[in-house]
Amino acid sequence: MSRRRALWVSGGAAGALLVVLALLDARMQDTGGPGIVAFELAGTSERAAEIMAEWGEKGQDAARLSLWLDFPYLLAWGSFLALAVASVRDSASERGWARFARAGAVVVAFAIAAAACDAIEDVNLLLTLEGHGGSTAPALAKGFAIAKFALMTIAAIYVAAGLLAIAAGRFRRVA
Repeated sequence: MSRRRALWVSGGAAGALLVVLALLDARMQDTGGPGIVAFELAGTSERAAEIMAEWGEKGQDAARLSLWLDFPYLLAWGSFLALAVASVRDSASERGWARFARAGAVVVAFAIAAAACDAIEDVNLLLTLEGHGGSTAPALAKGFAIAKFALMTIAAIYVAAGLLAIAAGRFRRVA
């Protein structure tokens, strides 16, 4: 499969799963509790218990399903982001942007690490939902969630900056 096709497939899968996850998040919020991101960032067993109490059984069921569906989702968005970074990196290299291309070699790993952090976060949140992991699971979930968001953001900024630079170069050639 070509990289272009893999980008389309992984992006499409991520988009479709995101719609399902958003519907589950709405179901959690319909209970009067927060969405899944607040649970990811709860950080303590006390705050996690408060959120689960606000959700009740219906919200917890939605959270549980959301977390299980997050595993294929993280594979889809992680693949998409890593492939996007690699594409921008390769385009930068072709244009002679050596420093930007070298940075891309590192940022590809950030995208993969972000997906791995998401998986570890999910495991700890599932443990928390099932009443296991004590105070450690919510704390680990929060730490890995923060790492995921930071690494994801760096990778997304790299892709956006690269695409803007490529577009600006094309615009200058046309003008």
